[in-house]
Amino acid sequence: MLAPLNSRYLPTVQSALRIAAGLTFFSHGAQKTLGWFGGTGPDGGTAELMSRWGAAGVIELVAGTLLILGLGTRLAAFIASGEMAIAYFWIHVGGSGKILWWQNHGEMVMLYSFIWLVYAAWGAGPISLDAWLAKRRGAA
Repeated sequence: MLAPLNSRYLPTVQSALRIAAGLTFFSHGAQKTLGWFGGTGPDGGTAELMSRWGAAGVIELVAGTLLILGLGTRLAAFIASGEMAIAYFWIHVGGSGKILWWQNHGEMVMLYSFIWLVYAAWGAGPISLDAWLAKRRGAA
């Protein structure tokens, strides 16, 4: 009974997870680069673009937007996954000296890294501009 449900709904769930995770990823980039959602720091400002926080914010803003839309998903997800892996080891492990996520508070970046790695392999799913463009190319 579960197999038909999996094959029937998996593509839609794949797209839903991409959109939801993309929205949260985008919000972190918008917070750092645009000062949205409370901004960064005690004054709610923005990160300096030429800093590591600014670079992270740009990646999160651009990749988050592309992932929400499902456009260039494999490349955007690969770059986002790499950024989160770097954040885990450089910021969370490097800052605490502890490798385990419950000790270094890196569970969110660890999850993002693996979620985006899966999308780099899977692609966007059926509810995406990538799928729409592929259909359009196939019809032409």
